[in-house]
Amino acid sequence: MEFSLKNEQQQLLSKMATNDGHGENSPYFDGWKAYDSDPYHPTRNPNGVIQMGLAENQLCFDLIEEWVLNNPEASICTAEGANKFMEVAIYQDYHGLPEFRNAVARFMEKVRGDRVKFDPNRIVMSGGATGAHETLAFCLADPEDAFLVPTPYYPGFDRDLRWRTGMQLLPIVCHSSNDFKVTKESMEAAYQKAQEANIRVKGFLLNNPSNPLGTVLDRETLIDIVTFINDKNIHLICDEIYSATVFSQPEFISISEIIEHDVQCNRDLIHLVYSLSKDLGFPGFRVGILYSYNDAVVSCARKMSSFGLVSTQTQHLIASMLSDEAFMDKIISTSSERLAARHGLFTRGLAQVGIGTLKSSAGLYFWMDLRRLLRESTFEAEMELWRIIIHEVKLNVSPGLSFHCSEPGWFRVCFANMDDESVRVALRRIHKFVLVQGKATEPTTPKSRCGSSKLQLSLSFRRLDERVMGSHMMSPHSPMASPLVRAT
Repeated sequence: MEFSLKNEQQQLLSKMATNDGHGENSPYFDGWKAYDSDPYHPTRNPNGVIQMGLAENQLCFDLIEEWVLNNPEASICTAEGANKFMEVAIYQDYHGLPEFRNAVARFMEKVRGDRVKFDPNRIVMSGGATGAHETLAFCLADPEDAFLVPTPYYPGFDRDLRWRTGMQLLPIVCHSSNDFKVTKESMEAAYQKAQEANIRVKGFLLNNPSNPLGTVLDRETLIDIVTFINDKNIHLICDEIYSATVFSQPEFISISEIIEHDVQCNRDLIHLVYSLSKDLGFPGFRVGILYSYNDAVVSCARKMSSFGLVSTQTQHLIASMLSDEAFMDKIISTSSERLAARHGLFTRGLAQVGIGTLKSSAGLYFWMDLRRLLRESTFEAEMELWRIIIHEVKLNVSPGLSFHCSEPGWFRVCFANMDDESVRVALRRIHKFVLVQGKATEPTTPKSRCGSSKLQLSLSFRRLDERVMGSHMMSPHSPMASPLVRAT
């Protein structure tokens, strides 16, 4: 009966409505569902799942809220701003409010150290970076065409660029042996593989700073990439939505700086995606920006933008906030300081129990190395470990498999979407887990290690959790906080 109902639905609805191209079945989204069904709360649900799979910047909302209170005229929903209500509420040109485009262009320049200039007339609005990516895919590629993309990469790209457009993403395989850097050889190998499969490559998708790595690309690599796409005559789509999340050296270098100062290329091939979701922490505002150096792309994208405009009310508020340059300077510097402190707190806490992370200087997350905790070096073992972390340790971290990582054992951990107390709870849970893992995998016989380690971990963690929660916990900042560290 269930099968016949499903079959009837498939006949009644379109292929788009009945396929699974959205990618919602990925473990990346499964982790979110686990959190949604059992969310951590310090008093109402202290044993719930802590959300560490959401790249959201909540570290500067005290400053944002203060600005909103001090600038009530920026909102049409206040007594001070109500005189603008009708002007903002009626139909507007889908180019966007001039003051909004001017303010966004200026903010993009500021974030890039004022080393480049942006033309407000090339700014196209979209419903978040998601909308900007899909719009570019529609403008640049036909169904079955492909973009090359270095691995590991953001799982949402599969949805954003492939689902409704019918295009493909082909991996440029990168490895931990050189910190997952993109090389000339890896780019050429991916391109040749596509040629052999008779797949037309139309573009190169680049995420800088990287999600999930938290790294920024150096000037030499960026020049190599621009040279590569220029030689192949393919487009370069550069996602720079984390450009103001850099918190240490090396600094961020925009692709715009490269084409203006370092290398000659066909600028019609260069396109940027930006948003305010990460740098300012406004994902709910759905402010996405497509910036192209190609006149035809700007024209087409602007027509398509009517399917996903930013509300005029939001434009009005954002334009006022971004135009306050002193406040923007304060936000950028304070955010950098707080991200650095939070990143350091987490990575030092992990190092206390021997967990390493890829060296990074940007983003709202880090790339955690749990390869030594795998039962064996396979993605099946990675998923086993991930399920224990989700269901027993109660932390939603995202497995490398969902990011198309070439090597099992890596996990993305987000750190900017929680308060300090949640950080301390998460670190205590990780410390306890690593202690249990060390005991559960003590040498016995090869058969017993592989056959029962999952069960041992699950039962041992529960027992240890009951024991430790009733006793005094040392500060996670202490190098002696973990019994495992003391034992070594």
